[in-house]
Amino acid sequence: MKFQNLIILCAITMISGMVSAQQTAPAKPKPGGMSFTEPDSMDFNDHAGYVSLFDGKSLKGWDGNPKFWRVEDGAIVGESTAQNPSGNSYIVNRDMKAKDFTLKFEIKVEGKGGSGIQYRSITGVPWLAKIADNVTANVGPVNLDWMMTGPQADFWPSSPVWTGQFYSENTPMRILAWRGQVVEGYGEKSKRLMGNVGDRKALGDVIKMNDWNQYTVIARGGVFIHILNGTVMAVMIDDDPKSSNNQTGMIGIEIEATTKVSVRNMWIKKLN
Repeated sequence: MKFQNLIILCAITMISGMVSAQQTAPAKPKPGGMSFTEPDSMDFNDHAGYVSLFDGKSLKGWDGNPKFWRVEDGAIVGESTAQNPSGNSYIVNRDMKAKDFTLKFEIKVEGKGGSGIQYRSITGVPWLAKIADNVTANVGPVNLDWMMTGPQADFWPSSPVWTGQFYSENTPMRILAWRGQVVEGYGEKSKRLMGNVGDRKALGDVIKMNDWNQYTVIARGGVFIHILNGTVMAVMIDDDPKSSNNQTGMIGIEIEATTKVSVRNMWIKKLN
């Protein structure tokens, strides 16, 4: 028995040495001289190939209700209070329309309300949801020039499930890919869960409350990827070329409920 134990101990020592050597040895090239390399991590402050959507000091190119939107400390700020309620309110960038792009920005929400970044979106579409009476009393009849319809990268830190999801604003499709999901669909006709990128609750741990978050949105054809603080939150594939998700449109910022949202460092790499 002692002799068997000695053999087992020697085998374990040999295997451990082999694993250690494999971990420390440089990667071997493939036959033929090819080698494998890892991609470099994205530098959020590297703007090569990108153009800025916000000059950091004015709302030039942006269109929203001045009761709620302003520039403050180098950020676009939307604020809704009990005394000045906004309901759903949007500020629209009218200087650019884009279909395929990579968009990156920093966002912060203070308070219990929420926000989201609209993309491939349009204005002027009749609003489907009921507008609260106190909002109408504050701003008058809905101004459809300030209401956006289309895909949204949701950001609602106080919610346990919404931040990062793919939401179709002001359409019957609504939530298409919840946080943590990879969903394949065909416009309003179908959607199917294909897999998960992570646990919904665990993914919520990367969200910063009352602090700046780095958000990246990738749109290529019918594929949409939402990345928050370097973590993939949701993937949506819409195979319907006529879907509202698959049209060229504008980028905008939403404010909803009683809250303060700030967005800065908005950069886009537009392909078409």
